[in-house]
Amino acid sequence: MITRPNHVPERLALLAASAAEPFLTEELLKAEQVHAGIDLAKVVEPLPEDDARWSVEPMRALVEDAMFEFRDDRTRADAWLAPRLHATLRLSRREAADRRLWNHLAVAVAPDYVAWRHLPEPTAKKPVPRIAAERFRGPGDRQCFSRLWWAAELFRNGPDYEPVEVACGNQDLVHTVLRLELIDHRPTAQAMVRLLKNGRVTNGREINGLSTAINAAGATLVYDVLAPDEPRDPAPLRDWIAGAASAPPVARRGLPQGPDEAPVPEESVAALTEYFAELFESAPVRGRDMR
Repeated sequence: MITRPNHVPERLALLAASAAEPFLTEELLKAEQVHAGIDLAKVVEPLPEDDARWSVEPMRALVEDAMFEFRDDRTRADAWLAPRLHATLRLSRREAADRRLWNHLAVAVAPDYVAWRHLPEPTAKKPVPRIAAERFRGPGDRQCFSRLWWAAELFRNGPDYEPVEVACGNQDLVHTVLRLELIDHRPTAQAMVRLLKNGRVTNGREINGLSTAINAAGATLVYDVLAPDEPRDPAPLRDWIAGAASAPPVARRGLPQGPDEAPVPEESVAALTEYFAELFESAPVRGRDMR
């Protein structure tokens, strides 16, 4: 397995996909050898020097701790890293939507983590496994770090990251649900986590069936009417981002705290949980006996 680059930048920057491409060598995608790193500095767009959020050291510390802590079961790292990445890299959604930031984090700062987390196991058909390039510079639901940040953003309940741990503990939920526009409705996200947490939905087939049913019903039913959410106050998020410079490192054992936003109304979560449970009963799930 590859190690960290010889040259790791001190600050995050913006790296266009076209500029990242030459560094995604076959040796890197096969997790055999990482690029030297120093030439990347010539093709990035720097971020403001006076913003403490762009310091690389906290991110490097997180990924190294994750690789050590979950060395025997790397898939479990997602549930641990997602809330801590979100709480460390305090971004607005507009900033997080810029893929160039995630490209730089994956290619320049922590390509060893991407390889560690996403190198497939060898198979008879593919005895030499290869990491999908989209894990370095792909869409938001596939790229190694953006998928975790967005999962934390969409599944957190105000400042509470506990639902994020539950959601990211199930690969099928994160992979499927991040593609749904409805997941931006906070009661929908919390209701799905609750169904997973209480065991009403368990495996990948059931999650896919539930997601399909929710998406289809959402075309004719406005979930905002059935389960209204509180209006979002932008002030807590702005204050949380502004406090990044004085924030201590995130806890490794207990969960960090997110922006001090109002949680999702409990009555809305309860209403949607029951509604989704009813939808799931009639949802087509491959392999389930519907008689």
